[in-house]
Amino acid sequence: MKRQLHLFFSYSLYLLCSQQLQAQAYFQNQATAVGVGDHSGTIYLGGGISFCDYNNDGWDDITIATQSGDPLKIYKNNGDGTYSLETTLNPNNLSQQKQVIWVDIDNDGDKDLYISSDIDGSRLYENDGTSLTDITTVSGLPTAAQSNFGASWGDYNNDGFLDVFLCNRGIPTPQANYLYKNNGDGTFTNVSATAGIDSGSHLSFCSAFFDYNNDGWQDIYMANDKTNTTNILYKNNGDGTFTDVSEESETNIAIDAMSVTIADVDGDSWFDIYVTNGIPGNYLLRNNGDGTFSNIAASTGTMFESVAWGSVFLDAENDGDLDLYVSGSLDGAVPSLLSAAYYSNNGNGTFSMLGSSGFANDTSESYANAIGDTDNDGFPEIIVSNNGGDDIFLWKNQTTSSNNWLKVSLEGVASNKQGIGATIELKSQGETHYRYTVCGEGYISQNSETEFFGIGTNTVIDYVKVTWLGGAQDILYNVTPNQALHIVEGSSPLSTEEFQEKNEVLVYPNPTTGKIWFQISTNETYTYMIFDAKGTEIKKGHIGAENSINLTGLASGYYMIKILGNKGVFNKKIMLK
Repeated sequence: MKRQLHLFFSYSLYLLCSQQLQAQAYFQNQATAVGVGDHSGTIYLGGGISFCDYNNDGWDDITIATQSGDPLKIYKNNGDGTYSLETTLNPNNLSQQKQVIWVDIDNDGDKDLYISSDIDGSRLYENDGTSLTDITTVSGLPTAAQSNFGASWGDYNNDGFLDVFLCNRGIPTPQANYLYKNNGDGTFTNVSATAGIDSGSHLSFCSAFFDYNNDGWQDIYMANDKTNTTNILYKNNGDGTFTDVSEESETNIAIDAMSVTIADVDGDSWFDIYVTNGIPGNYLLRNNGDGTFSNIAASTGTMFESVAWGSVFLDAENDGDLDLYVSGSLDGAVPSLLSAAYYSNNGNGTFSMLGSSGFANDTSESYANAIGDTDNDGFPEIIVSNNGGDDIFLWKNQTTSSNNWLKVSLEGVASNKQGIGATIELKSQGETHYRYTVCGEGYISQNSETEFFGIGTNTVIDYVKVTWLGGAQDILYNVTPNQALHIVEGSSPLSTEEFQEKNEVLVYPNPTTGKIWFQISTNETYTYMIFDAKGTEIKKGHIGAENSINLTGLASGYYMIKILGNKGVFNKKIMLK
């Protein structure tokens, strides 16, 4: 808790100083006004939703899962914040749909489409730019009907192609979850057994690929329904296999888990997990940076304590911290049981729930939600899928604020085309923010591929650094705010010497025969961690108390050293001879 408070207060001064200039977040439902006044029908436990730019024109589109007998609904952004129903690039899919997710499986620049179903069998459609072709059978993905809710995409083996983890709820018939490896030729192979994925039924709604220990390999966290099926965290061993570290990481929570949402809530470079639950309350699992997590939902005021489903983090006011929106399936008739909630980040380790003035009539039976930017003004909107024939909500961000912002989109070259699994680090006038790119998170939803950063009243962005899967890094200095920035892998490669100089830490010699020295030009105390090639932490300490590390006795090879300070994070690969 001391470390948590220290991290929050380390940047709260800026927030407090600019607080008077910031208005309270305010959203209006403008679904009908912008042309998406439509619904998904009636779907047991709701349908999925996507807020993704499917046609790569720079404007976030909206895709709505539908009930059996209704076609998928794809709404194209007209380039002015209004929407029109897509009729050409639309598959003939009349199944009851769950997750609808746009993903480039072949790195050709066209986003393909995966539609999960819990009734009629899931489908993968290849996008050739003019049509969507069903390639499920030839791809090797399962075609038989399963209780398939979630489909999260990531590159677990760092080969540049996106793999998929399929979550099956398996009620009433028990069903396993599956990890399918992308072979890079349009086909997939079920590698669940060899990768170490448990073959039992876990009643899983969804999962997310993310890097919980910052070792450069994507791990998997699963949200499992019912208290007799605890949540699972799979640690990526870096050799094509995973190890279940749920118990030792303290993420093996036994709840009615519905969703997995990933964000760095406290700005310490370690990514946290928000898990929705029933009336006992949601969990905010804070990443302690040592392989363990702590539930801080109660202390932060984000428990919800109703029947929660989708959740999403966003900086609505662009004031530099992450707020939280949660959808629920109750209608608010019982005042103590919320229908939905918006939690505003106070900047001191706590959140305050916004009153109904910000979300008028937010009382539908709601499930999936996602964020995007309808009009490219840098202030994110929220889309919500409602059930029972109620039209979707498009909560237009109407917050009055002069705060500055940056939107960042990625294009992988050696990495996957969408840049999934990359970490984006932004530093602005002493404040550092982190985002992690995910394809499929929350409750059967997909957020915009563009990452949003609010920087408050700051007018200078010192740098934006991207660490791609595989370790390559690009950095741009002196970035102008209030723009959409597109970064291509390898376009601005990081100069290690330059970055070390800017961060005032020098590591030498490299290669080394056993001892590493740090040269520091400030009075700041840094924390360091050393990981072996498999991502196992082997040493940890503080630079300042000790200005050298002795690696004598370790096996020869490469090691990764991570250095954390108030001004940023530095990763360095060390060769031990």
